[in-house]
Amino acid sequence: MADLTPIPLPVLVNRMFRELAAKKSAFHLPRFKFAKAAAGRDMSTSIFGRRAATPFGPAAGPHTQLAQNIVLSWLAGGRVIELKTVQVLDHLEIARPCIDMETVGFNIEWSQELSLEQSLTEYVKAAMLIEMAKAEGLAPGLEDTVIDMSVGYDLAGIRTDKVRAFIAGMKDAGAVIDRLRRQIPDAYARFRDLAYPTCISDSVTVSTFHGCPPGEIEAIAAHLMAEEGLDVVIKLNPTLLGKADLNALLHDRLGYTDLVVPDATFEKDAKWQDVRAIVSRLGDLADRIGRGFGVKFSNTLLVHNHKPFFPAGTGEMYLSGPPLHVLAIELVGRFRAEFGDRLPISFSAGIDVGNFADTVALGLKPVSVCTDLLKGAGYGKGADYVADLADRMAEVEATDLDTYALKAFGLAGAALDDLEMPAGRKAALAAAIETGEDLRAAAGSDFGPWVSAARLRNTLHYAARVRDDRRYSRPEVDHPPRRTGVPLSLLDCETCGKCVNVCPNDAIFRYPLPQQPVVAATLRPGADVAVGEAQPVTRAQQIGIFADACNRCGNCDVTCPETGGPFARKANLFGSPASLDDAPDRDGIAIEKTATGLRLHVRDEGRRLTIDDDGARLACKGDGFDLSIDPAAPETACGVAGRPLDVGRLILIARIARAVTAPTIVTYANTAFD
Repeated sequence: MADLTPIPLPVLVNRMFRELAAKKSAFHLPRFKFAKAAAGRDMSTSIFGRRAATPFGPAAGPHTQLAQNIVLSWLAGGRVIELKTVQVLDHLEIARPCIDMETVGFNIEWSQELSLEQSLTEYVKAAMLIEMAKAEGLAPGLEDTVIDMSVGYDLAGIRTDKVRAFIAGMKDAGAVIDRLRRQIPDAYARFRDLAYPTCISDSVTVSTFHGCPPGEIEAIAAHLMAEEGLDVVIKLNPTLLGKADLNALLHDRLGYTDLVVPDATFEKDAKWQDVRAIVSRLGDLADRIGRGFGVKFSNTLLVHNHKPFFPAGTGEMYLSGPPLHVLAIELVGRFRAEFGDRLPISFSAGIDVGNFADTVALGLKPVSVCTDLLKGAGYGKGADYVADLADRMAEVEATDLDTYALKAFGLAGAALDDLEMPAGRKAALAAAIETGEDLRAAAGSDFGPWVSAARLRNTLHYAARVRDDRRYSRPEVDHPPRRTGVPLSLLDCETCGKCVNVCPNDAIFRYPLPQQPVVAATLRPGADVAVGEAQPVTRAQQIGIFADACNRCGNCDVTCPETGGPFARKANLFGSPASLDDAPDRDGIAIEKTATGLRLHVRDEGRRLTIDDDGARLACKGDGFDLSIDPAAPETACGVAGRPLDVGRLILIARIARAVTAPTIVTYANTAFD
């Protein structure tokens, strides 16, 4: 398993603000792709009384585990950040690869990959970096942000001292902030005295694992509200539709006959009648104790693994993406038929730029995304969601999301039929629609009930529409990402940058490498250096991996046109010798700055060595060799060698280290030196 090593706050601060100054980007997201406010359009929503400047955000998952992921989500417009789910078992072995976005979306990851202490620190670091971004004016008009915890997976674990300490730290992070504040580099000392909010989050989305008993779900939510003082959302499973109705949609209407939900899942998961009773009781409890309560649709859908992508023996996987959208919207419709607009509904299932604004019109909040951000432009899509919502609001002349809900599908008039009010009053409001009056002003105290009625109408309308929308159906021919069949190598791939965009951890980067040939030279014990034909470097830009932030999820491999996986074939750079040593199954380089140049700690083909580069010669030491090399004249390499040594390879490693730490680019490697 590839373990994540959190990047220290000083490195993140240096990286973010140096890159903004030098490249007009942050963590590879161009500044022109930062989300922007729209004049005259208030896209804000209320999450349990807290204002979020947009209803968009990343779902709990790969985009909300590390500090840089969370900041990227925020820069892209996410103002409701649902953090990666944490649990008491915080040293898990998750099989790799774990994310398959070849067609729709499948994964086998389900929990955090950091310890609870590390997760708390990451989330606090992210919140502090967001405050720094606000102070620099990176999101004028879109500052308000809500951060939401996610915990699982059973009551016993949530009640442990470890999890309760995590929750307490999220509610009052003052001690962590004080510790981190002192780490802010001198160049950015202006951020040390910012008034960082000490409450990172006091709301939680409960992630209950597939098969969690209904009574356990209720007990967890009640404990978190009553004992921890949190506002609570419970995430519900698509199996609430029941086997017959789910398969009628998934197989008969959408055509995904190859996706089979195990019968045991339907048997173990909560049933609709269970959830009806649970929600009623928890809603009443929330009212009594003054807490917020809501539901989320939906969790992923557990299906049999019928593909060869995941490691051998992986019997089940979790479906996300377009087909899940239809299933989850169907559940929203059923829930609203039962509970009306009384309880807030959070939504995450197959969201993309084509349906985000429609889903917002249903009054769902937040509308969060995971699968779509793992494809194409990655985080860069976020600004498109926000911009498209603003455009849709402008089209119907809506200045806020409530008015947008009334106007989005043209159902404001029909919604009046669902309200108990005098006929004359309904006629006056219908006239206000026709004449383009301010509907909020015209409706007065009736505005809230009218909006609720419109949300219900919109939900039924939209659910019927997506059931028949062919873009959610299985295509006759799948169109996976393009593959050339060319084996990926250390240097000179297509350098298309697709892997850079889809990496949720910002672990993949481009770097310039001088196009001088790669020397072919071998030193044999007791013999001179044998020099062969040099290999050309054909690309000015190369691809590297910052290994500390790479968990080998496999998403870059799915996207890459060539075969072999960037995470495995490209140069892996570690943040420290310690993190290199902690990954004995991965070749790579950890770079340190010395008084005379660079010291490289290297694992190459499983063998550990060091290279000291003073700019003129390389001093290379390892098991059975101690060598001095002039990169300009490799044939003069000399020293002790107990086995044949690839001198050209050592020179190339040193060249890569020089390239990724050059002052002309910004990487985690060189910002760590500041």
